[in-house]
Amino acid sequence: MFSGIVEEFATVTELVKEQENLHLTLTCSFVGELKIDQSISHNGVCLTVVKLTEKTYTVTAMKETLERSNLGLLKVGDKVNVERSMMMNGRLDGHIVQGHVDETAECIEVRDADGSWYYTFRYKKDEAMAAKGYMTVDKGSVCVNGVSLTVCSPTDDTFTVAIIPYTYEHTNFHTLEVGSVVNIEFDIIGKYIARMLKQ
Repeated sequence: MFSGIVEEFATVTELVKEQENLHLTLTCSFVGELKIDQSISHNGVCLTVVKLTEKTYTVTAMKETLERSNLGLLKVGDKVNVERSMMMNGRLDGHIVQGHVDETAECIEVRDADGSWYYTFRYKKDEAMAAKGYMTVDKGSVCVNGVSLTVCSPTDDTFTVAIIPYTYEHTNFHTLEVGSVVNIEFDIIGKYIARMLKQ
């Protein structure tokens, strides 16, 4: 379980394909605090630490994860938003994020807001999935590349988020441009409400 409050971005140092799996090796400031079998969110995807060195750690993504997320598009040197699992004795500064990415979305606009930025994303329109809560609502929560954000101006297949300078600098949002592919996780509360209403 995560909060969507990204700790920093890790840098990809190695990518190794093994059958349908992809082993990702990364480096970040808290490598020395990690343990084997620990869960870490990578661009919003919960992955398990399987190997550690003094300066790097390795996680493995399987086929379904690669098909549903942007992890298969990563290259050596890319920056990945990372967050260790939430501690239950603290404040929930973001929102409840499972680390189970629902799908990807494409950045279709980046707009300067005189010191901040507005990013607009488009995802695949699917009425059956929307009926199950896979959608955004105005002022609701959405997780983009592991970042907990507030939705602005949603449509059936797009939404906009506002990014302040701190978030821009301390996550990989500063690398995003029109055409960039991001991971999105819709709010779990909306999914449960949709399920209850259906029953």
